[in-house]
Amino acid sequence: MAISDPIASPLRSPLRRWLRAPWDYVMMALGLLYWGVFGGLLTLVGGPLHLVLPQRIGQKIGRRLLQQLFSKFVVYLRLSDLVRADLTGLDALGGLTHSFIVAPNHTSLWDVVFIIARLPCAVCVMKKQILTNPVLGGGARLAGYIANDGMKRVMRDASKSLADGGQLLMFPEGTRTRPDARWINPLKGGCAIISKRTGVPVYPIFIRSDTRFLQKGWPLWRRPVFPIHMRFDVGEPMVPEPGESSQEFTARLAAVYERELSKPDPLRRTHG
Repeated sequence: MAISDPIASPLRSPLRRWLRAPWDYVMMALGLLYWGVFGGLLTLVGGPLHLVLPQRIGQKIGRRLLQQLFSKFVVYLRLSDLVRADLTGLDALGGLTHSFIVAPNHTSLWDVVFIIARLPCAVCVMKKQILTNPVLGGGARLAGYIANDGMKRVMRDASKSLADGGQLLMFPEGTRTRPDARWINPLKGGCAIISKRTGVPVYPIFIRSDTRFLQKGWPLWRRPVFPIHMRFDVGEPMVPEPGESSQEFTARLAAVYERELSKPDPLRRTHG
């Protein structure tokens, strides 16, 4: 398995990487400190607010706080030269006033950070364990994020959030792309089922990166080649066609990912 190098320059030479190693490690440590401090504070505040505020008000506050937490971290990544992420494709989504489902491929642990940084009303479907996480749990509960612990419950909560104007973030692979997958893992049917039930469009998001940093199996302490280059592109909105089953819609969505992610691109995931 390999990743093509889109930056064929001295800036990514072994010497350059060795010279900037102290900077990278300090910036990585500060990034972890950022989450420990501000994520922890949000949990301390968000947990009690979740219990006392009216649900609609609490969710609005929680989503805005998480968006600010994530967007400030994205700025930090840029200023520290750890990540150069092109998020312009997501800006148009942030300005939409109708409900929709955002469906990205899942390259790494921090995909959600970049996307929510651009979506003011995002509602994330996430693993149940994150809702009890000391760093993000309180804020996630306050924001009304949805635990992925059963399709019936996800359907109920997702439909309610979309009816209230939410922007549902759901990874159709269900987990991060496996290292041995060519482009994506086999898709789950959740996006199709929710779209059919609610009538809202699904926007496929194509995440490209020149690294496997924070993919499945990547140790948190292992330093990648910095700066990391990423790009987030938005596909055309998709809705189930009349008479189309959830399985057929999922297959059509999978074909869109396969077609788009396989196109020649400096940041294309390669197999070998």
